[in-house]
Amino acid sequence: MTPERKARINSVLSHRQPDLTVVMENVHDPHNIAAVMRTCDAVGIQDIYVLNTQISQHKSFGKKSSASAASWLTIHEYDNTEECMKALRQRYNKIYATHLGEQAHSLYELQLTEAVALVFGNEHDGVTAECLTYCDGNFIIPQVGMVQSLNISVACAVTLYEAFRQRQIAGYYAGTGRLPIEQYNALANKWGIQE
Repeated sequence: MTPERKARINSVLSHRQPDLTVVMENVHDPHNIAAVMRTCDAVGIQDIYVLNTQISQHKSFGKKSSASAASWLTIHEYDNTEECMKALRQRYNKIYATHLGEQAHSLYELQLTEAVALVFGNEHDGVTAECLTYCDGNFIIPQVGMVQSLNISVACAVTLYEAFRQRQIAGYYAGTGRLPIEQYNALANKWGIQE
């Protein structure tokens, strides 16, 4: 491994955000999944959650997915909503879902510097009613057009870059490293840095 490659991996790991994640619930389109993964990697998310309760599990998120963004992420797959939400509660203080409801808040009102999981539903039906019962709140992305919806990958990108903005202001991307040391070392080893 070249010194440049090693420095790149260390830089990526030092910017990972262990307290920010995305949950894709019943997302069908592989292109949307790939785009979400690219955005997660771009803003420093390491762990993502794929919850499939209505469709068969995706066999691989690898080579065709997002120029192999999947190979740089830790993907947690679930086919049971309760089990997925229990796992999220162990790591994240808040769970917010994109859902157009009466109690929905603007994305820009959310505090995204805390430990938070962001749930995005599928292309046709959005987040399921069952999943919403586990969430601490709903949010929407403000829009002024006739069509009041965005593609899931676009909605995820807009949301994650608001989280990126808030976290950058808070100093979370200062490069000091936020991953637990065990996870940092395990990923460094997996990605080819010899200890």
